[in-house]
Amino acid sequence: MQRYFDDIQMGSIELFCLTVETGNFTAAANAAGVTPAAVSRSIARLEERLQAKLFIRTTRSMRTTDAGQSYYLDCRKALSLLVEAEIKISGERQMPVGVLGISAPTLYAHYRLLPRLSEFCSRYPDLKINLHVSNQNIDFSEDKFDVAIRGSELNDSGMVARRLEDAELIVVGTPSYLQHHPAPVVPADLINHECIQYALPSTGRKTPWTFIEHGKVINVETTGRFLCQEDFLATLTLVKNGAGLMQVYRFTVEQELQRGELIEILPAYAGISRPFILIYPYARYVPLKIRKFIDFLTEV
Repeated sequence: MQRYFDDIQMGSIELFCLTVETGNFTAAANAAGVTPAAVSRSIARLEERLQAKLFIRTTRSMRTTDAGQSYYLDCRKALSLLVEAEIKISGERQMPVGVLGISAPTLYAHYRLLPRLSEFCSRYPDLKINLHVSNQNIDFSEDKFDVAIRGSELNDSGMVARRLEDAELIVVGTPSYLQHHPAPVVPADLINHECIQYALPSTGRKTPWTFIEHGKVINVETTGRFLCQEDFLATLTLVKNGAGLMQVYRFTVEQELQRGELIEILPAYAGISRPFILIYPYARYVPLKIRKFIDFLTEV
């Protein structure tokens, strides 16, 4: 077979991927142990070879072109395959390397993911984590992430989904709040209470509170002075400090419930849960780093 890439061209591809992942020539150069000028020359050689612009550069920022982003995704897959092939053929135990990009919503990140990430990294010391903690959805075709965790069902057929858990929703309040506001007996009584509101980032609409009444799922529109946007953690801070009632995931308040700092409201109408799902783009080959991360999150 005729040789298609020489050593310099392979090095240029690696530096190109590193530049995309780090965001600029200087950061890529520092990571690779070369000069920014060497990175710049490598990118120029690639652009000349491909006859395509890979980056749009200004005095303040640099981003990939559409062609550059597409080329990056293909090159990153190819390089990952090469690395794993060498590990496999050498007879060593397979260990993921490189950078794993994870996007997760604030609530799940702080209460579920972040407390466990150090354990994951200790298992795979050659793997670095690029973490995006936000309630805004990412675009896998534009953003440099491998997996995302989302609190809703998947509607995109181009994605693979793994359910992580079904998280139970409950309504809670502090003893001090309930001393001045008699606890509601039925969901309709919430109209007389200070209910902390949360607006969904995707729509800007207030999230209704959901219950099971007489075997049926009902949505209850609540009202209150506090409307939180973007960060659901703000609602937790408010409810824990007596600002009102809030419907939250049980896993976020388990310790406060055990200590008596919060009290569960309307337990007879509970039972609603919502899924947290790990998603990643469909591909015939799933990189080792993603497979290991899935195994870690789903292990019993």
